[in-house]
Amino acid sequence: MNIKRSLKFSKMKQPFTASSSSSSSSLIRKARLSPYLLTLLVFIVFVAILYGEDFMCLLGQLDPNPDRPATRTEKKWEKLPFSMGRTPEGCDLFSGRWVWDDSNRPLYEESECPYIQPQLTCQEHGRPEKDYQHWRWQPHGCDLPSFNATLMLETLRGKRMMFVGDSLNRGQYVSMVCLLHRLIPEDQKSMETFGSLTVFTAKEYNATIEFYWAPFLLESNSDDAVIHRVSDRIVRRGSINKHGKNWKGTDIIVFNTYLWWMTGLDIKILQGSFEDETKDIIEVSPEDAYRMAMKSMLRWVRKNMNRKKTRVFFTSMSPTHQKSADWGGEPGHSCYNETTLVDNATYWGSDCKRSIMEVIGDEFSRSRFPITFLNITLLSNYRKDAHTSIYKKQWSPLTPEQIANPVSYADCVHWCLPGLQDTWNELLFAKLFYP
Repeated sequence: MNIKRSLKFSKMKQPFTASSSSSSSSLIRKARLSPYLLTLLVFIVFVAILYGEDFMCLLGQLDPNPDRPATRTEKKWEKLPFSMGRTPEGCDLFSGRWVWDDSNRPLYEESECPYIQPQLTCQEHGRPEKDYQHWRWQPHGCDLPSFNATLMLETLRGKRMMFVGDSLNRGQYVSMVCLLHRLIPEDQKSMETFGSLTVFTAKEYNATIEFYWAPFLLESNSDDAVIHRVSDRIVRRGSINKHGKNWKGTDIIVFNTYLWWMTGLDIKILQGSFEDETKDIIEVSPEDAYRMAMKSMLRWVRKNMNRKKTRVFFTSMSPTHQKSADWGGEPGHSCYNETTLVDNATYWGSDCKRSIMEVIGDEFSRSRFPITFLNITLLSNYRKDAHTSIYKKQWSPLTPEQIANPVSYADCVHWCLPGLQDTWNELLFAKLFYP
């Protein structure tokens, strides 16, 4: 969903009479003698030539009615790269309901995809039921296009697709690989990790699907892809190129960042370098820190992505279900043992900050580069049943106290695969081809 600002333009045409023509001609003759007017006109022409493309680009994005037919006086709404059509007018793919579908869900089996990390393999780690795999998202008044793996792979032929962000974006990345890999012969595919970068290669297609670990997008003290659990998180201002140099050359890029900003405290911002002996650190609100990151990301996109050949997506906040009281459950509980969906259509979890959504909307509306917004928050809010909970690999041995109280260690952040994040990729597919 591209976020745009609506503007209204009006033009007033003054009546032009014979008398006014005479006086105007006299003024024009006088004006021709003025070096100031000549200098002004030269300056205007110079600016128009130098920045004309940027002005047209900006005006094109702020068109309040992009679906209306172009006239001689307005610029036609641009066709986004890879698009094959448009989502029908009035169809909001992100507003709908979950419907039970045991005929077409899941889209693959957990055991069939060797690329799922042990943190997400819920069946392997003892989850006793599979109901969470059989829900399909149904938008109101329209249908979500079926995911076509063949079309996706052919589109990626000779190209790079990259997911950038935290472990939730890594889950979506792995889901995409699982949706595609069955069409690729065993000897024609591979997955390798190089520090913060994981690369799935489809050799036959000369294509890669990649994940880059950058939980804040900017440089931080949590950038190690393996050892990043630090209690005192620090983010360096204006440092997006530290990671961004690894994103250059991508054809489709999917960003996310949210959870790591939500510590409940102000965010520490480093204004110099991590190498400085004396560090200049200030603390700002999560909203201000997040806005800083959004501005940096959008600036990087504008400078490094080609609007005629590439696409940029941003996935909204992924909800957690840590507090059962949010949905009317027993106080002190969480997603542990939850096997049903939230049945309140207006439900919004307390962990999803609307103020952050406002920051995203505000900054994206100013973007001169089209950003496709994947608003997965509300539809994921209903899915308290789909988290990994206790059914995952535990990296540290559980204590007797934890074993006695599963709620204390249940993971209500990440999602089982196959599951909810496959729907995120169905929405990505739909917005890639039918924006």
